[in-house]
Amino acid sequence: MTTVVKIGGARAVDPEGALADVASLVEDGEDVVLTHGGSTAVDETLEELGEEPTYVETPGGVVGRFTDERTMDVFKMVMPGKLNTDLVESLHNEGVDAVGLSGTDGKLLCGKRKSAVRVKEDGKKKIKRGDHSGTIESVNADLLETTLAGGYTPVVSVPVLGKEKGGGYTAVNADADRAAAAIAGALEADLVVLTDVSGIYEDPDDESTKIESASTPDEFEAVKDAAEGFMTKKVMAAEEALEGGASSVIVATANADEPITSALAGEGTTLEPGALADADADETAQEAAE
Repeated sequence: MTTVVKIGGARAVDPEGALADVASLVEDGEDVVLTHGGSTAVDETLEELGEEPTYVETPGGVVGRFTDERTMDVFKMVMPGKLNTDLVESLHNEGVDAVGLSGTDGKLLCGKRKSAVRVKEDGKKKIKRGDHSGTIESVNADLLETTLAGGYTPVVSVPVLGKEKGGGYTAVNADADRAAAAIAGALEADLVVLTDVSGIYEDPDDESTKIESASTPDEFEAVKDAAEGFMTKKVMAAEEALEGGASSVIVATANADEPITSALAGEGTTLEPGALADADADETAQEAAE
């Protein structure tokens, strides 16, 4: 079984324990694909360059980054350039034969480019153009499987390859949690999302309210209701991973001695495929009711 691990890019996330854990898993013969975020580092680099990150609110109330051409250049520098290289370097120091890949390599992660986004400014809906973002539609699982079969551990980052309406491709930004979800689904793997909290809490300010697991649609609805802020996107990504074929999704803390092993053993919040409503069953029930 393959495990896809996503290390968050928040300043409070310490990757040291996760990297040592990857080394232990690989030594035991496990296949691991490591993915990572890095929005904090991108924002810090923009500010060092004298530029302000741009965030926008969608009409639905979701706040996200607007990635113009300049910001995209910084993404290319920071994500595959620095952060991915640093992780590959660290894994080699742990004895792991790591290979750095971005979503553009070998069409690893592909989707349509969104050059314009709908936003809400001052209470009004507007179209903001010049965006470099996309939603992942395909994963080159063969590239990852070939890399793993060769004894190498892939370390994957955005950007992804965005298809232009007029033909050709452009490197675009995509959410790192959703990238990890797409990969986990394509590989039918367990997805471990490591962040700076120990799981999903019923009360976001109270760790004692951590939700242990969700294996039914009702339990998953409770998880979605509980998710706030940055956790909302992680739950969205978890749902996409399970829909895509992932074996399970665990949201857990990165700041532990063996965070991946602990997560797979039941620490954190575990979401199982049974948590998704069966669309066919719902349709059958609806027809029967009619």
